[in-house]
Amino acid sequence: MKVSDIVSSKGSTEVFTIRPDASVSDLLDVLAEHNIGALIVSEDGDHVLGIVSERDIVRKLRGVPEPGTQTVEAIMTTDVHSCQPGDDIGVLMSIMTDRRIRHIPVLDEEGALTALLSIGDVVKFRTEQLEFERDQLNEYVAQAR
Repeated sequence: MKVSDIVSSKGSTEVFTIRPDASVSDLLDVLAEHNIGALIVSEDGDHVLGIVSERDIVRKLRGVPEPGTQTVEAIMTTDVHSCQPGDDIGVLMSIMTDRRIRHIPVLDEEGALTALLSIGDVVKFRTEQLEFERDQLNEYVAQAR
């Protein structure tokens, strides 16, 4: 199975982005408005400069006076691990598990942003896969009797 299978199963490939010069207050508003845990940081909505997540907010703004006035650029993660639609799901799951990453952008061959996958998207897809396989095996066993 491929990353593109997970992306297709999501139903929506809309990716929410934020500019690096946006304030943390703006970041919080966008996260809350869309009920999401991370945003891609991008100047143009296509090219990934970084990612900013709830973890970044908690870890990098702790003890900072007036955290809402900080910029996204000040707290974003710039070492972004990404994947491509043709990548194997097993490799994606290993990267997310080994590096403790909850969100991975999907980039096309030219490096343009096409989707953002969360660990929830991956788990949901894998669970549905396993349930389908179980149902198929149960049906096979029932017919064999």
